[in-house]
Amino acid sequence: MIDCLKCKQKSSCCDFGAWADLEEAKKISSLGLKGNFCYLEKDKDFPSGYKVGTSYENNPCSFLTPEGLCSIHKVDYSLKPAFCKEFPYEKGKLSSFAAVLCSQVKSKRKIEKRVGSP
Repeated sequence: MIDCLKCKQKSSCCDFGAWADLEEAKKISSLGLKGNFCYLEKDKDFPSGYKVGTSYENNPCSFLTPEGLCSIHKVDYSLKPAFCKEFPYEKGKLSSFAAVLCSQVKSKRKIEKRVGSP
C-alpha cells in the first residue's frame, strides 16, 4: 500500500498532468481556475467515453499551483479527477505510471534492489 501522506515530493505525480473524464473537465472548468484541458480523445474506460488531459505535452499539470498544490483539490476535492484521486492506483492495481511518477514507489523499488527482493 502506498501512503501519499508520507511522500516527500507531493507534486511529483503531477509532473506530466493527468486524464479527466470530459464531464469532470466541464465541472472543473466552471470553477474558473487557472488551468487548461487539452487533448480530447475517445476512451471507453472513461464514463463519458472521452478523456481530456490536464497538461500540454510533457509539462506539469496546468492546475498545479506555484507552491506545488492542486488548485482543484484546494477549491473542491470532490471535483478532483478520479484519475488523480486514485493515483498511484488504477482499477485497483498499481498504475504502470507509478514507477515513473510516484516517489514512494521509486523509493520502495530502490530499497528492494539493494536488499535483493523481487
